[in-house]
Amino acid sequence: MLEFLGNLNICWRKTASKELEKGSLICGIAVTNNYSSKHFFLKEYLMGFITFYHKFVNMKFPQFNSDVLMYTTSSNLVVLPALQAGEKAITCGIELSCFIEELRAVKDLHLSTANELQVDQSVIQGLLSELEQLLTGISLMKELTCRTKDYIMSFGERLSTRIFSAYLNNCGVKARQYDASEVGIITTDEFTNAEILEATYPAVAKRLHEDWQKDPAIPIVTGFLGKGQKTGAITTLGRGGSDLTATAIGRALGLREIQVWKDVDGVLTCDPNIHPFAMPVPCLTFDEAAELAYFGAQVLHPQSMRPAREANIPVRVKNSYNRDAPGTVITRSRDMSKVLLTSIVLKQNITLLDIVSTRMLGQYGFLAKVFSTFEDLGISVDVVATSEVSISLTLDPIKLWSRELIDQELDRMVEELEKIAVVKLLQKRSIISLIGNVQCSSLILEQVFSVLQNSGVNVQMISQGASKVNISLVVNDDEAVQCVRALHSAFFEQSKQ
Repeated sequence: MLEFLGNLNICWRKTASKELEKGSLICGIAVTNNYSSKHFFLKEYLMGFITFYHKFVNMKFPQFNSDVLMYTTSSNLVVLPALQAGEKAITCGIELSCFIEELRAVKDLHLSTANELQVDQSVIQGLLSELEQLLTGISLMKELTCRTKDYIMSFGERLSTRIFSAYLNNCGVKARQYDASEVGIITTDEFTNAEILEATYPAVAKRLHEDWQKDPAIPIVTGFLGKGQKTGAITTLGRGGSDLTATAIGRALGLREIQVWKDVDGVLTCDPNIHPFAMPVPCLTFDEAAELAYFGAQVLHPQSMRPAREANIPVRVKNSYNRDAPGTVITRSRDMSKVLLTSIVLKQNITLLDIVSTRMLGQYGFLAKVFSTFEDLGISVDVVATSEVSISLTLDPIKLWSRELIDQELDRMVEELEKIAVVKLLQKRSIISLIGNVQCSSLILEQVFSVLQNSGVNVQMISQGASKVNISLVVNDDEAVQCVRALHSAFFEQSKQ
């Protein structure tokens, strides 16, 4: 059983002796955007306050015949300032590259953390010198490529795992640190958004098994990172890369279950910030979880679930603040006979695009022309609905998978589409996604439109996903929260009564 104990808002020192045992596997450190001196990294950071939360993983390790504890990471604490240091190095000049404020902050943070944990600074001095030399090289070349960005972003993981490994050894818990490239995480060479390759799974299993047989020690592995198959350079796995690293290792080891620990009681019926009576969902399919994640739920990124899905390994989401809560189990399939609606997800600030042309009537190739325009401009589409002479679709101008979509790109997109159709761009819209049993779509929609009619809300677009688990509605941004609250009350609270 693989278990990520994420967002655990307690001091590591209090849990180490209870949680860590011989036969554990550790994969780094997870970070959120709040910081407190009571947690693992104990310094105020220049970008605000950041708290390190912990993702422990307790699992059966077949080759080792023991319980294994994993610790995964997403070191945003270092990524942002390190990248800022890289950007400053382009213009600051070689003489000043060693005095960049963000570089000093990264050094101070890790050196003071090592001191506070009574870890010898020599454990990280080499990497800190390497980072300084890299910034000097950037200032000399006056460029910051995607490959170099990945190299810079790797320092947070590599520094934190070395500190943590040394700390465990000082506590009498034998540990061994691995960079992802050493443990066998092999990826494509698509820097900043690499994909894990199939060669990873046998490589990881072989390396960890052989090292364990020779000298048993807790492996501490960097998350979020990989090694490019052709270049051999450090790559990063993009959004959700930390959990992806851990699920990939879980698949490599052939585990029975993966547990991801968050700060909520599993996947909920809606965002608890929108509705205080959001309830945990006991079961989900991978299809449902993917739709939830894509349309705004923050529990798991679809990419991070891929290894578990391919290996048919159940994923259980639990709450590190409420360990007794059963959480949510995500599996390949489940009994949907008694399921109407599973969850309601809200995605705000999207753009609705209406494309109308009589050329569509009875013609082929029109849709190809429309979507080739999106392909040429590198723009991703969320939801699509079509009729004989029109297409309606949504775009997310704020948060695409890999980058931001700026106004100039929207203007260019409209300009290109107007060559073949009449285009209407409607901004400040929201997608409300109803995740559940779409086989009961008539019953769901009957109740939905009754609720929205009573609320005085007009639906501007409706679409049913090909996954057969999602119905999406588009409404105005200023009406969206009200809609979600009313729908949640109708589907979950009234039915409970």
